Amino acid sequence: MQNDKNPFSALVGKMIVTKEGKRLGFVKDITFETKSGELISLIVKDSTPYTKNLNLEKTNSNELLIPYSAIIAIGDFVIVSEEDLI
Repeated sequence: MQNDKNPFSALVGKMIVTKEGKRLGFVKDITFETKSGELISLIVKDSTPYTKNLNLEKTNSNELLIPYSAIIAIGDFVIVSEEDLI
């Protein structure tokens, strides 16, 4: 039986790329709704200069956030849809 769940430890450190192959940075942490456990967004570390072209939300400590709704796939990389970021 294949396990489709991605534990927290499997996400942290993965490179985040757009489906077009543009690198955005790495997963630093995740934010989620504590009552439901619903994933809200990924916090980006080591963001690339390309992220300056995107209108990404930021945390209080100025870290970039990738909304969960923009994630297309999670494998060796976290692949996001750039259209859902703008």
